[in-house]
Amino acid sequence: MNFFFVLTARTLKQYVFFIVLAFFTAWFLYMQYGSEYPVFSTSEGPKAVYRGENDVAMTFNIGWGDAKASDILKELDEQQVKKVTFFISGSWAERHPHIVKEIQDKGYEIGLLGYNYVDYSSAETNEITKDIIKGQEAFRKLGLDDTHSLRAPTGHFDKRLLDISAKFGYTIVHWSIDSKDWTNPGVNEIIENTSRVNKGDILLLHASDSAKQTAAALPEILDSIHKKELKMVTVSEMLSNSDITTKEIK
Repeated sequence: MNFFFVLTARTLKQYVFFIVLAFFTAWFLYMQYGSEYPVFSTSEGPKAVYRGENDVAMTFNIGWGDAKASDILKELDEQQVKKVTFFISGSWAERHPHIVKEIQDKGYEIGLLGYNYVDYSSAETNEITKDIIKGQEAFRKLGLDDTHSLRAPTGHFDKRLLDISAKFGYTIVHWSIDSKDWTNPGVNEIIENTSRVNKGDILLLHASDSAKQTAAALPEILDSIHKKELKMVTVSEMLSNSDITTKEIK
C-alpha cells in the first residue's frame, strides 16, 4: 500500500512537471511568433511599435553629416523604391532643407528623430520634452506639419517617452531588425544582418555620414525583399493595416 502511494506521488510530480513545461513552451512560442503586431506599452497607455503584421517598412535615420543622404536617395531612385520612411533630426533638417525637400518631393514619409542626439532613457523628463518641441519647431519651419511618428534618437527610451509622445500626438516607432550599418562592418555583413527580414518587420538603416556602406548594401537588401515577395510600405501604412497586441514597459 505504501509503495502504491509513493508511485502515485512520483507520477503526479511527473505530470505536473510536463504540464508546466508545456505551458512555458507554449508561452515562449506565442511570444516569438503569435504576437503579430508587437509594441512596448504601459498597461493601458500609449505604445511604441517595433513590428507590424504584414509587409515590410524600411526606415532610415538621419542625424548628422552631409554626403550619405544623397547617396541613399540616388540608390533608392535607381532601385525604383517608392515607399520608405526617413526619421530625421530637427537639427539636421535645419542644416539641409534642400535634401528634406528632395525627400518630400520623392513622396517618402518623414518622421521625427528628436532635435539633438539625446539619449531619452537617461535624460531628464523636461530635457526630452524640450528636445521634441525644438524638433517640432524645426519641422514646422520646413512645412513638415503632418508628422505623426517619432523615434528616440539613440533608440533608448522608457515609459516617460511614451507619455510625452502621446501628449504631442506621436506614435513611437522602434524596429525589429537592426542592420548595424552605422558600425561599418562591411557590405556583406550588413546584408547578412538584414537577411532574415520577413513580413511585419521594421528595418533600421542609416543615411547619416557614419554609415559609409549602406548605399552599397541596398541593392542586395532590396533583392532579398523582392525574392520573398514582400511588399514595401511606409511606417504609417504598416500601422494603419495591422491589429495591435501589447506588452508592458516599465
